[in-house]
Amino acid sequence: MQMITKVELGQLGFGPSQCSDIIRKAKRLMVNKGYGYYSNRRLGCVPVEAIEEILGIRLVFENNEVRNNA
Repeated sequence: MQMITKVELGQLGFGPSQCSDIIRKAKRLMVNKGYGYYSNRRLGCVPVEAIEEILGIRLVFENNEVRNNA
């Protein structure tokens, strides 16, 4: 399972507050799916699949960099 942080989201062109908001929504989504681990405030990475579900786009990793495949 690939994980993503707000720094990597920033590399896709999202602003700092957008990155934090997307990560927060992804963590809430994961908690709602039954993964209580993601309710930790200090946790800053989430599965790429959760981000893709929120954004509605596919993210691709190439050479350890995230690429937007839209």
